[in-house]
Amino acid sequence: MTDGSAKLKIAEEDILRVHWYALLAQLLGAPPDQATLDRLRRLGGDETPIGQAIGALASAAAKSSPETLEREYFDLFIGVGHGELVPYGSFYLTGFLHEKPLARLRQDMRGHGIASADDVSEPEDHIASVCEMMAGLISGAFAAPADLVAQRAFFDRHIGCWAPRFFEDLEAARSAAFYMPVGTIGRLFMAIELQGFEMAA
Repeated sequence: MTDGSAKLKIAEEDILRVHWYALLAQLLGAPPDQATLDRLRRLGGDETPIGQAIGALASAAAKSSPETLEREYFDLFIGVGHGELVPYGSFYLTGFLHEKPLARLRQDMRGHGIASADDVSEPEDHIASVCEMMAGLISGAFAAPADLVAQRAFFDRHIGCWAPRFFEDLEAARSAAFYMPVGTIGRLFMAIELQGFEMAA
């Protein structure tokens, strides 16, 4: 995604949310390189469910190499024809790519001043893209930071309606080793986000 700048101060809890979305976007957008694996290996978890998932991700990163993760990423998300999972909102919501959910997303992207990067050919409803967009809406990367009403509207229309199922599928995927804790983190974070929106309503 390309952005329109505007780095304004946001609340500490929102900075944490941005980091979670950005981490998911990075890991789901492409297989991690060595520098990313080195950072992930240093993560520390705690006894909470999401803390345990972070610990599992750090352990998986310590056992992985960029080469093995290129293969795992290919098997999971690309494959011959398609991977074990199809990480697009339209597919999860309709069973097909390039359907109405993608058109609705593109309409909302225009409303928020979000444009696809020129060098990206993937449909915009890829899980990594919508996580990146949500991070940008919270942080103000595309314009002023979106308020909670706008954030929830985007979440409900383009993430919450399908991403929890995607993360559950990723957690259980046969090809997932490194990506299994990514699925757990995503599933738990989606539940935290929904709970947060409901408490703020």
